[in-house]
Amino acid sequence: MVAGMRASVSENRSYRLLRLWPAWLLVACILIARFGTGSVDDGPATLWMIPAFGPFLCSFLILLLWLFASRATGRERLVGFFGMIVAIVMTVVLAHPTMRGPATTMLIVPMAVVGFVIGATIGNSWLSPRRTLLALLLGTIGASYSLTLRSEGMWGDDLSNEYAWRWKKTTEQQLVESTSSVLSTRKSSMDPALFAGLAQPEWPGFRGPDRSGIQRGTKLATTWETQPPKELWRINVGPAWSSFVVAGKLLFTQEQRGDQEAVLCYHGDTGEEVWKHSVEERFDEPLGGPGPRATPTLNEGALYVMGASGWLQRLDARSGNLTWKQDLRQVANRKPPMWGFASSPLIVNGLVIVYAGGEVDKGTVAFDCASGKLRWSAPAGNDSYASPHLCYLGGKSYVTMPTNLGFDLLDPTTGQVALAYDWSHKGYRSMQPIVVAGDSLVIPSGMGSGTRRIRITPNESGIDTRDLWTSRRLKPDFNDCVSFEGNLYGFDNSIFTCVSLEDGERKWKGGRYGKGQVLLLEDSRLLLVASERGDIVLLRADPASHQEVARFQVFDSKTWNPPVVIGDRLYHRNAEQAVCYQLPLAD
Repeated sequence: MVAGMRASVSENRSYRLLRLWPAWLLVACILIARFGTGSVDDGPATLWMIPAFGPFLCSFLILLLWLFASRATGRERLVGFFGMIVAIVMTVVLAHPTMRGPATTMLIVPMAVVGFVIGATIGNSWLSPRRTLLALLLGTIGASYSLTLRSEGMWGDDLSNEYAWRWKKTTEQQLVESTSSVLSTRKSSMDPALFAGLAQPEWPGFRGPDRSGIQRGTKLATTWETQPPKELWRINVGPAWSSFVVAGKLLFTQEQRGDQEAVLCYHGDTGEEVWKHSVEERFDEPLGGPGPRATPTLNEGALYVMGASGWLQRLDARSGNLTWKQDLRQVANRKPPMWGFASSPLIVNGLVIVYAGGEVDKGTVAFDCASGKLRWSAPAGNDSYASPHLCYLGGKSYVTMPTNLGFDLLDPTTGQVALAYDWSHKGYRSMQPIVVAGDSLVIPSGMGSGTRRIRITPNESGIDTRDLWTSRRLKPDFNDCVSFEGNLYGFDNSIFTCVSLEDGERKWKGGRYGKGQVLLLEDSRLLLVASERGDIVLLRADPASHQEVARFQVFDSKTWNPPVVIGDRLYHRNAEQAVCYQLPLAD
């Protein structure tokens, strides 16, 4: 008995109080990485990687501290370290598939390790193996919470992940299971007058006729408190970040429907489905979610569509029947970019032009509109989520293509490179350029680079360029800007701002609308802002100050899609719903 007591005393002496203060310091770093980066006004273009991977790195360091510097016994160190590894791996295996990726690094691993630290702290004074068992228990409970969730991507405004209960059906699942659209499809497609607007579409593609994001021809009232917008219809749609094409009473867009990447035509007055064309493909990534990214383009009765997986298709706008398709993965010999192919097709002189990002000369490619045959290709950077843009500079027409390397000016007929402007950006470029005064381009480039205005002067030997200004006071992410009366209006990270086109200096900054989108209502001298959180906001297009004149909530979920206003109709959508409002007109 005495020998046993001596052995027990000797064993207890081998246990010491744990060194846990470095672990709690790293827990604080986890919280800063997770919740503190969304408020950063400026920083590198790769800032999103801090909340995505910072918590994981800090958690891994905590486990290394436990293994090498915790003062735990050798057995405790091994049991705690490998026990946590097993708990995390089992959680990832059993979790919803969407939790494997950034959700693992942002939630599963940090929750498990923080639980482990809490357990070790509570049981620190026990001086027995029970403290390690308690740490493992709380760590496993922390990790297991993730088994009840699924990831729905990242919010742009605060760089946080969005979660839903694992067993709750998504809007996409409900839509795929529903067959209610079949009857309305047959009914709508029998009306030949429905297609009268195809000859002169009001909104033929991404951001309007000239991709400027400017609506003309209607003057809206701002008295929404007494004359609120009237909802005409609302429907569920499949996920996508596409906008609408509008031609008379027809709306065209893209959606993900299960394993089908779909192009849909809707009746603009009712929201009924007119036709649907699908290709068996599904693009999904954990930050942006599933579905197409680009907006179709309508030209001479044909609809040109770029899918996120790489399918470029020409469809008959009346029936949705396929005329031809090309796979950019084969044409450019590359896999889809990290966030998918996002180039909205540009139609110029019988050619459909898109960004492919392939090696050598397969960066920007042009296909014959009639046959789908490759007509020309030109080199470009290997990363871009912008779309080719037709611009007129110095009396000549060019196709400009922004990429991670800068931007290219191309001859629209031959693809010959007139200018390869060098302005590398470590992040991604996804905004459209803006032509100013017929002789210069404004290139928005996001955090880390800002926005630059460049004067373009064609001459006999080529093109001269002159940098007029570079501003870090306008740093849009994937949110295009608009130009009005000598000023730029857009998003400085997630806060709306106005800067001077003359020198890039800020006029004002105000209004947290997240990573939303903006449309200039030129005749109304208003800015229609679609916030990331689902609000529609009217602002004065006034460089004197930020003036919010009206707002109402449209959606209660993440909204990155550009809105469209035609006459008194607002067409808007996100990854779950599409809606049509009648807006009050000014007297």
